[in-house]
Amino acid sequence: MEQTLKITNVLSDPTRFHIYEYMAKIHREVSVQEIAEKFHIHPNVARLHLTKLEDVRMVVSDTQKTGKGGRPSRLYRLSDEVVGLYFPFRDYKLLAHIAIQTMAKLGPIGLEALRETGKQFGYELVANRLPHNRSTSALTLEEKIRIMEEAAEAAGFLPQIHYEEDEQMLYLDIFNCPFKEIAVQQPDTVCGMHHAFLEGMVEALFADAKLNETENMMNGSRRCAYRIAIRP
Repeated sequence: MEQTLKITNVLSDPTRFHIYEYMAKIHREVSVQEIAEKFHIHPNVARLHLTKLEDVRMVVSDTQKTGKGGRPSRLYRLSDEVVGLYFPFRDYKLLAHIAIQTMAKLGPIGLEALRETGKQFGYELVANRLPHNRSTSALTLEEKIRIMEEAAEAAGFLPQIHYEEDEQMLYLDIFNCPFKEIAVQQPDTVCGMHHAFLEGMVEALFADAKLNETENMMNGSRRCAYRIAIRP
């Protein structure tokens, strides 16, 4: 409860909340000067906000030598710790562990059911955001990408999506896995369900799309990366 109160107090400041939100979206380290310029505040104020976030372990920092002598600069990045606020307390991670382990114990039938369910949820997540008066074939590529980004953000993925016209390839990078803590213990099961979840999202927007994974956080990468061959 004490940690919950500390986190809610830190995030109650709008500027501090938006700094954390900004760091979550850009997927890299930031300096005090960058935050000061981005939010039009004095560097000392920016440093105070970052220190407050670090105090509750929402961000971490490291010093970096500038190569010019003098005082090393300090860079800040998001912590790997999961921040969850529930009152009264609810342990959804435990529920997920129980559900996934139950399905895994059923063998191939259970794993296939888990993948099918994940795919259906991914499909519905996107389908619920489609315009009611237009078919997917009537949407522009830009509209489809925007819908996919919104759906992926709603699922907690922190996505980056860009399209290479020459290749007719959509590149999807995911910098936050909502299932990471469970995936560390059961990577094949959880990553299989996660892949199916993304397939459902893609199929809701693109006909005959092919989703291929090129990087995976469980293999030490800082992201999960996918290539999606599409017909715009």
